[in-house]
Amino acid sequence: MADLVKQILAKPIQLADHVIKSADEASSFKQECGELKSKTEKLAALLRQAARASSELYERPTRRIIDDTEQVLEKALALVLKCRANGIMKRVFTIIPAAAFRKMSAQLENSIGDVSWLLRVSASADDRDDEYLGLPPIAANEPILCLIWEQIAILYTGSPDDRSDAAASLVSLARDNDRYGKLIIEEGGVQPLLKLVKDGKLEGQENAARAIGLLGRDPESVEHMIHAGVCSVFAKILKEAPMKVQAVVAWAVSELAAHYPKCQDLFAQHNIIRLLVGHLAFETVQEHSKYAIVSQKATSIHALVLASNANSNAVASSNSNGSVNSAGPNVEEDKSRINHPLGNRTRSQFHSVIANTMAMNAVAKLPNGNAPVANGNGNSTTLPVAAAAKPATHHQHSNSLSAVHLKGREGEDVATKAHMKAMAARALWQLAKGNSPICRSITESRALLCFAVLLEKGTGEVQYNSAMAVMELTAVAEEDSDLRRSAFKPNTPACKAVVDQILRIIEQADTELLIPCVKAIGNLARTFRATETRMITPLVKLLDEREASRSNI
Repeated sequence: MADLVKQILAKPIQLADHVIKSADEASSFKQECGELKSKTEKLAALLRQAARASSELYERPTRRIIDDTEQVLEKALALVLKCRANGIMKRVFTIIPAAAFRKMSAQLENSIGDVSWLLRVSASADDRDDEYLGLPPIAANEPILCLIWEQIAILYTGSPDDRSDAAASLVSLARDNDRYGKLIIEEGGVQPLLKLVKDGKLEGQENAARAIGLLGRDPESVEHMIHAGVCSVFAKILKEAPMKVQAVVAWAVSELAAHYPKCQDLFAQHNIIRLLVGHLAFETVQEHSKYAIVSQKATSIHALVLASNANSNAVASSNSNGSVNSAGPNVEEDKSRINHPLGNRTRSQFHSVIANTMAMNAVAKLPNGNAPVANGNGNSTTLPVAAAAKPATHHQHSNSLSAVHLKGREGEDVATKAHMKAMAARALWQLAKGNSPICRSITESRALLCFAVLLEKGTGEVQYNSAMAVMELTAVAEEDSDLRRSAFKPNTPACKAVVDQILRIIEQADTELLIPCVKAIGNLARTFRATETRMITPLVKLLDEREASRSNI
């Protein structure tokens, strides 16, 4: 960067020196040439100062300002060279209007102002004074551009608080006008915003992530961000940042995926799906620790699913002495129980269904041998199996790595947790849209159980985004027979739980959730037997009620 800026500045400095030398040799209009020489010397000093500070200069305004300055110096040189004409005939045929010197003097003054502004805006936080920088003369035709330059320069060199304020200013600009968002991207604002998301303070991270989400309003802009490394930065934040920042990042993921569906697979490759499901499962089902992310990086989504399944194997292999563990029923009951949102109350039939589903999934994933068996009360007893030392060790290591992070998440307030779930559901909704592999990853991670719980117990945005996510999952399953058979078997407790909640919402005729739930039932039509008619009655009733309301009008 420093070498590039020095190359940009080399020619204007040479031109300035040439103007100064030619002004000394002027044989006519000596006074006017002296004034031009004085201004050019001042401009040359600023250009040399910029060359010394080349490593700190912000490239985009540097190019624009130096290009304009170079054109001004070329015109000044041409004017001064005319004043060197010797001989009467040359002077007669060389016409120089008096207004030309006034115009050139004003242009040099503007260039001095532009370069001075460039040096001030590119200065570090310690060297920059607190005074308002103002707008340079170059901003006369496009003041917003210079405001964007100033905010981006602060993102590069400002203090943490100043960087946070600059990101907030860019959020306002991007929200107000799509063109301003384009300018922010074109002027190099994505990289410093991503750096602030990754390394800034809490407020700065939130503002920067919000700006990234607002900037991704078209495929070209999102593709630019993908090349800038937004996927890896967002994955890091969703793994270990404060929950408030994670919620904004999840929202930004949903925005980028909505405006550029091709980025869905790129997010999946960076573990975003599993991270979002982990946030969705946190305190939604008690086994949310299975969604904790370990330090070992997996090479695919399938590997991540296998990593989560290792926990089930570790539990089953913990008793390898060939006898029934006397504490097994209590332990397995604690493992499979879902926290009731209202406290320690008797579990409903719906919660028992989810508990049984978890037990059945554990049976499917265990090696040859005995496995947990559910009893009539929804509890389970562990029967002996062969020991599996490696999975058990991996499970213990995973818990130790994630303990601190889980403890931090548990300390968040209720509103923040609810907002995080809402944004995670929104991101999964957009990532699942029309993408069979991602839908398969989501359904294999027990997210359906989470959506069922949130549809039952969630409120507002959490419910709506969960309903939309289920609608998109079922829409893909309608076209993908393999996904439909694996994730939406009518006799599986997970599918039954989701369908029960959808039918409950349809029966209640909730205006906000009604459309996605009706669409979801329609998408699942192929999975229902001809004898199963429980969904017909609420749909016909709903249709009948709507016809009645129209007749009243």
